[in-house]
Amino acid sequence: MSVIRPCREDERSNILAIINAAAEAYRGVIPADRWHEPYMTSQEFDGEIAANVVFWGYEKEGALVGVMGIQGVRDVDLIRHAYVLPGSQRHGVGAALLKHLVNVSARRMLVGTWTAATWAIGFYRRHGFELVSRERTIELLNTYWTLSERQIESSVVLANPPLAED
Repeated sequence: MSVIRPCREDERSNILAIINAAAEAYRGVIPADRWHEPYMTSQEFDGEIAANVVFWGYEKEGALVGVMGIQGVRDVDLIRHAYVLPGSQRHGVGAALLKHLVNVSARRMLVGTWTAATWAIGFYRRHGFELVSRERTIELLNTYWTLSERQIESSVVLANPPLAED
């Protein structure tokens, strides 16, 4: 049996293990100067929790196999840190988590990802998100995220519902 539920404090190490195992897909794809190991440290995770990222988990047969965060920032909800264990990918885990978060949010949702992560962009597009223009992407990344200039130039933003382009 599978269930989507809020992650618990005592699952911290499991959440980090899922993030870091699934993030291996980015190795050699994203700019080399943006890759580090582990992909998310314990201190970075603490910072995300302190910034009010709420993690939801997909539990299958008693084991956490996927996580996805949601963070309310100003007038939108950001999808943050969407990761599924490699052995559980392509089985609907990410789709179920995303659908759940879209359903619990009453606000526009934005997600940022690496420009080179074509699989992630395709995933979000299949689930109702649309790419934002480059100019608007830069504006949104500067407004809703805290990122380095290097990461901004290597990232895209997708929105649901789509944004009207000026």
